[in-house]
Amino acid sequence: MTNKTAIITGASHPKGIGRAIAVALAKSGVNVVVVDLKGAAGLNTVVDELASYGVTAHTVVCDVTDKNDIKKVINDTMEIFGSIDILVNNAGVGLGSANFLELTDNDWNLSLAINLKGIADFCQAAIPQMLEQESGGCIVNIASLAGLGAIEDIPACYTASKFAVVGLTKQLAVQYAKNGIRVNAICPGSIHTQMHETTLGMIAQEHNISLEDAQKLEDSNIPLGYTAEPSVVGDAVVYLSSDASRYITGVAMPVSGGMSPGL
Repeated sequence: MTNKTAIITGASHPKGIGRAIAVALAKSGVNVVVVDLKGAAGLNTVVDELASYGVTAHTVVCDVTDKNDIKKVINDTMEIFGSIDILVNNAGVGLGSANFLELTDNDWNLSLAINLKGIADFCQAAIPQMLEQESGGCIVNIASLAGLGAIEDIPACYTASKFAVVGLTKQLAVQYAKNGIRVNAICPGSIHTQMHETTLGMIAQEHNISLEDAQKLEDSNIPLGYTAEPSVVGDAVVYLSSDASRYITGVAMPVSGGMSPGL
């Protein structure tokens, strides 16, 4: 994995999946471009952490709903590293009520703009560079277990956006396989992140229980019996980005401890 370069969106938050992905790739020798919003938690410290693994790290401020920002990420990466070998589309939001009738236009618009269109726009910007490279490239889209089946207490706008990410992943995999570009999705289940804390709050409120009991309730639905740390998703990204998975494309891989995706 050495001498390869990866772009990871939504990658600066200390408790986030994106940060764990960046760390896992850096540990594997991959140079990392960390992409996140201006003022995002951890954006100023992530470079030092990643550089400690002996790779070159760079941050770019970017709103994934802004094509000009995306273009800057691509240009900066090419100028500094000369290639885009791996793109990890991780930036996402979880908005809205579990009650479908309470969802607002803003909930729907942001969910689709960030969770789906942001990924599509980044792919449109990065794929032309990958097409010019003899080695092709690898794209990993972070979807969700809620992109494989409807899960109780999850907002419909989130579920719909993540189903769409899985569909986009498969379509791109079919189209660009002949060009040596592999496109896969990872569908995390219960992972300890800042977004998971919000989900637990929703579960606790829905069932009128404590956060601790909400966590126990969630864990009871996981065959392996626990909610994992973000590093498990990082490990999965390293696998799907490496030659170990060179014959795998178009998959939507659950990383969920055996938890069912629901209906």
